[in-house]
Amino acid sequence: MTVQSSQVLASGRRKCAVASVRIKPGTGKIKVNGKSFEGYFQTEAIRGFIQQPLKVTSMFGAIDVFATVKGGGIAGQAGALRFSIARALTEKNPELRPVLKGSGMLTRDARVKERKKTGRPGARRRFQFSKR
Repeated sequence: MTVQSSQVLASGRRKCAVASVRIKPGTGKIKVNGKSFEGYFQTEAIRGFIQQPLKVTSMFGAIDVFATVKGGGIAGQAGALRFSIARALTEKNPELRPVLKGSGMLTRDARVKERKKTGRPGARRRFQFSKR
């Protein structure tokens, strides 16, 4: 006999950032690294970007999100958090998968910074060519 837990765990990555999320039924509060959502992500655009999976699936005021985010910058952490929330929602309710997949929230963005090559000042930039 298995006991169904009301909370769901999921993780997501973007650039160098890693986010792990725990969602459970609640009033819609979001905590990131123990801080309030508005205190951790200051800009309204990034907050809206993170809340997209909740708004698309109309779960915005129905669940509480507790997240731990490490590495990368603010944009990478926001992308990782959005991806992990979308994964957690599909794990909680598999019927939400087509909606999230159609809006591109279940796809891992694999773009990372390209490494610097030897003999060059950057990843692709070359030193100025001098004919004479």
